[in-house]
Amino acid sequence: MGERTRLRRLELGMNQTELGRAVGLTLQQIQKYERGINRVSSSRLFDLSRALHVSVSYFFEGLENSRSAQLDELVSGEVEDPSLRYETRELVRAYYGISDPILRSKVWDLAMALAPSA
Repeated sequence: MGERTRLRRLELGMNQTELGRAVGLTLQQIQKYERGINRVSSSRLFDLSRALHVSVSYFFEGLENSRSAQLDELVSGEVEDPSLRYETRELVRAYYGISDPILRSKVWDLAMALAPSA
């Protein structure tokens, strides 16, 4: 579950401090969750899912899928198309630049509906 938290956080372009603020935790607590040192309570899991814009079930899905492999490549910089890395960063920045939470939610819903494996 910690790995899934880290992957999603990176996918959104968030750092550990930002995620910690979003759920009321310190940087060190987020690090311990991501490394699997601390166990995550169900209420904390719910908080994390909301902050990371995923369902709780996301944390329990298998890691052996193409989306995770693509994300690993993107995060590590091993992706063959450097424009994809830039495009992802800019898309995340634009998404978080939408100040209206209802509109941002609609954009999120649209993206999730269009993505074949999301």
